[in-house]
Amino acid sequence: MDLLSALNDFVRVAESGSFSRVAREKGFSPSAVTRQIAQLEQFFGVRLLHRTTRRLTLTDDGQLLIGYASRLLEESSAMERDLGRHRHSPTGLVRLGTVKGVGLYLATRLPQLLDRHPGLSVELVVCDHINELVESRLDLAMCDRNIADSSFVARQIATLAHAAVAAPSYLQGHAAPAAPTELGRHVCIVQDGKDGRGNWEFIGPQGPVSVPVSGQIHTNNERAALVMARSGYGVACLPHVQVRDDLMDGRLVRLMPDYAAKPSMLYAIYPSRRHLATRTRTVLDFLVQQGRGDLVSRSHHDAPASQELSMVARSSPALDRNVVPAVAMVRNASRSNRLAVIN
Repeated sequence: MDLLSALNDFVRVAESGSFSRVAREKGFSPSAVTRQIAQLEQFFGVRLLHRTTRRLTLTDDGQLLIGYASRLLEESSAMERDLGRHRHSPTGLVRLGTVKGVGLYLATRLPQLLDRHPGLSVELVVCDHINELVESRLDLAMCDRNIADSSFVARQIATLAHAAVAAPSYLQGHAAPAAPTELGRHVCIVQDGKDGRGNWEFIGPQGPVSVPVSGQIHTNNERAALVMARSGYGVACLPHVQVRDDLMDGRLVRLMPDYAAKPSMLYAIYPSRRHLATRTRTVLDFLVQQGRGDLVSRSHHDAPASQELSMVARSSPALDRNVVPAVAMVRNASRSNRLAVIN
C-alpha cells in the first residue's frame, strides 16, 4: 500500500463525503477507493469512517488521523516543491462555484486556463445565492460577500464594479437621470429589496450619495434584473461584467457617468486548511489573476478608495472585441469534456 496515496484519498473522502466523487477525480472505480480506505483501516487497526446508505462521518480515530494526514501531506508537498521535484502539471477535477453574474464571465475565461493545463478539468457550478455555494461541497467558490462559516477561508481578491443602466427603449419615454437623486422619478428594478423598495449607493463629485429606489417588480436574481432592463422596463444597477457586452452592443446605456455605483467585494472561498491540492491552487491563482486584470476594478490594495469607486471594469478594446457569448465558449470547451457548467 502507498501510504501517502491512501492518506490523500482518505482526506479527500472525508472532505467530499463521497467515495464516488474521489474515484472520479482520480479516474478510479469507487470500489478501488473503498479498498484503499479499507487497507488504511487495516494498517492502523482502527475504524476511520462510519458508513450509512446516506452519508459518511468520521470516527474519533478518523478525526485524529485527519489532522496527522493533513500535516503529513502538506510537508510532503513542501518537500517535493523545495527539492524541485514537483514538476507535474495539475491534474484532476476542481468543482468551482460562483454566483451568476461572475459565473457567466468566468465561462468565457476558463478555457484559457484549461488550454495551459491539459490534465485539468473544471466543473463550474453557478448558483443564485451564497448559501447554495456553501452547501454544494465545492473545492473553491467565488462569492460577492463574505461568509460567517469559520471552516472556510474568505480571501478578498478584487472589487466588483457596478453600473446603473437602462435600455434605449426605456429612455425614449423617460429623460435619462443626470444624478442619483433623480432616480425617484424612474422605475427601478430592485434586487433584494423589501416590498419593491431599496437603496442604491453611489460616489459622485460631492461624495457618497444614497437614494431610495422603488419599482413594481423586484427580484433576488441579477440575471432576471438584466433581462427586465433589456426589455425596457426600467433602470437596473448591475455588475459591470454582466452588462459589458450589452453596453458595447448598444442594448443598454450606462446612466449618470459622473456617479459610480457602490461596488461589491469579490471573495475566493476555500477550506480553511493550509494544504490545497495542486489543481485547486492552480484554479485559485487563476482567479486571483483575473481579479487583478480586466474582470473587475482594481483591488483596494492597488488604488485609493476614491479612485477605486470611480472605476468600472477595465479591459482592452482588443480583448472586448474578442469576447463571445458565454454559451458559445462553454459549448466549445465542453467538446473536450474538460469544462462542465451546472446552472
